[in-house]
Amino acid sequence: MDGTLVDSEKLWDVPLYELAERMGGALSPATREAMVGSNMTATLTMLFTEVGREPEPAAMAEAAEWITARTAELFRAGLPWRPGAAEALRAIRSAGAPMALVTSTERRLTEVALDTIGRDFFDVTVCGDEVDGRNKPLPEPYLKAARLLGVSAADCVAVEDSPTGTAAAVAAGCTVLVVPCEVPVEPGERRVLRDSLVGVDLDELSTLLA
Repeated sequence: MDGTLVDSEKLWDVPLYELAERMGGALSPATREAMVGSNMTATLTMLFTEVGREPEPAAMAEAAEWITARTAELFRAGLPWRPGAAEALRAIRSAGAPMALVTSTERRLTEVALDTIGRDFFDVTVCGDEVDGRNKPLPEPYLKAARLLGVSAADCVAVEDSPTGTAAAVAAGCTVLVVPCEVPVEPGERRVLRDSLVGVDLDELSTLLA
């Protein structure tokens, strides 16, 4: 979702840098880059480490609540689409292909984002707080989505923008269409790189599987 369908990674920058400052520190660009594609727990653990604070459960929970509320505020103000993403969703849905949204973002914020993206595109949504801690780069988010769709992950094309998400999809057995956004993704096993989602339709995805 973030960085793949909507250009929301830049919106995440705001609360992450603000929270680091509120905690008396600063977030380095390198650490921010490492956060891309990670779930809330991993992101906050990196942030706490960066500012020299112990990631105690109570403090982490308070930080998570603050960052969720601040990010929801930014999401509601407007989520810009990534190039070609809206058109690709419509083309694939109109062709009758089942689709799942697999995101590291927690359900509460995903629901806010879906107000912009639209819920009708997806048969299944799997969020970062719905995989029992087995988040990307582990394969469980994509394996769970495939189970809910009633298909094998090996018969799915995952669309990703980050190294973390790409690693998860590859580990699950998916073929991966990679459209980098904030950070580069290296070529590798079962991944095809593309500059944007402009022109992507079911025929192209089927060709990748073939």
